[in-house]
Amino acid sequence: MSEYFPGVEKIKYEGADSTNALSFKHYDADAKVLGKTMAQHLRFAVCYWHTFKGSGADPFGAGTMIRNYNDSDDPMKVAEMTLEAAFEFFVKLGVGFWCFHDRDIAPEADTLKETNERLDVIVAKAKKLQAETGIKLLWGTTNAFSHRRFMSGAGTNPSPEVFAYAASQIKKAMEATHELGGEGYVFWGGREGYDTLLNTDMGKELDRMARLLQMAVDYKSKIGFGGQLYIEPKPKEPTKHQYDFDAGNCFGFLQKYGLLEHFKMNIEANHATLAGHDFQHELAFCAANDFLGSVDANRGDMLLGWDTDQFPTNVAEATLAMYTILQSGGFTTGGLNFDAKLRRQSTDPTDLFYGHIGAMDTFARGLKNAAKMIEDKTFENAVKERYAGWAGELGKKIDSKKIGFEELEAYTIENGEPEIKSGRQELFENMLNDYI
Repeated sequence: MSEYFPGVEKIKYEGADSTNALSFKHYDADAKVLGKTMAQHLRFAVCYWHTFKGSGADPFGAGTMIRNYNDSDDPMKVAEMTLEAAFEFFVKLGVGFWCFHDRDIAPEADTLKETNERLDVIVAKAKKLQAETGIKLLWGTTNAFSHRRFMSGAGTNPSPEVFAYAASQIKKAMEATHELGGEGYVFWGGREGYDTLLNTDMGKELDRMARLLQMAVDYKSKIGFGGQLYIEPKPKEPTKHQYDFDAGNCFGFLQKYGLLEHFKMNIEANHATLAGHDFQHELAFCAANDFLGSVDANRGDMLLGWDTDQFPTNVAEATLAMYTILQSGGFTTGGLNFDAKLRRQSTDPTDLFYGHIGAMDTFARGLKNAAKMIEDKTFENAVKERYAGWAGELGKKIDSKKIGFEELEAYTIENGEPEIKSGRQELFENMLNDYI
């Protein structure tokens, strides 16, 4: 087997004083934090699509990146070499997991039957490589958005024939994920939305999107797939409006159609900001409603209105994310998948290592900061103090539903104007900086 990243040895932890760019300064996989190793807390995964299929193309120019595993006219040979390169990368980087779209790992053929046969070949090879390396599949998913047949959506398409094709593709991708021991399966509604309501029946489209998800739930049970099903909110790119806009939107949708018990969220940082939220908001909403599942870790450029998928380097943001994740109980089937891609000018294969090393160190720092915040209980106690009134007689009566409007009106008339207490936002932000 060829070596695709020659000159790069297995990345090691060397500590904060290291000057070696190909080393971890903060991520020590075996170091214990709150009783678990960093690797167990963070569950890092590498995405297949941006990392190995990304070419550096953008809306204004073709690809800039030349990779030695693309050096063949045979698409299946390219697929096999790319898979070999991917597992070499996973091992050298030292991650425990990977994620894929079906069309990333196996090229589409002229018919669905031929395409499925190609996928079977690659899945068999991936299964062998997983066994040899110990790398596990965090989750799989379906690319039901790139091909022109999906220009009007997959589950929400006005054509039942396209709906049938999408369902067939999802069926096969779920089987592949199950075969590879995947710990989850993600629904990413890349084009499940509309460009104009003038040609859209929104009610029917939502009904059919729910029908597709119910079919997936039923098939999951039929094949004995024990992984978690996820939905990844995707706000407004590429369509004007997408139905899985944010975590709150997905929660309401799943609740309406009786699907809430079957799904959790795969939250992406860049999608949160496109929806007008920050990363922590989306995580906190999911945690509050007990449906936080997994995370696509990246960042966007706040000066650009599209999904730039940059590697996460903001330690403060990572700290708040890990604080929320730890408070919710931490990852079980999910993890931190780096849904991030190199910038167009970062053309060297080694740049893939630099991007992932920086991201892993960023979240390692975030984990350590968040653990210290939890151990100190500084914020926990401050929040508890702010809501202390609810532990009193009035608060308990309201929460226990023992009083209504009339009793509350009588209480207010008797006791007068409520005492106002400062929220101390600036103090809280200063306290956070003390940990950063």
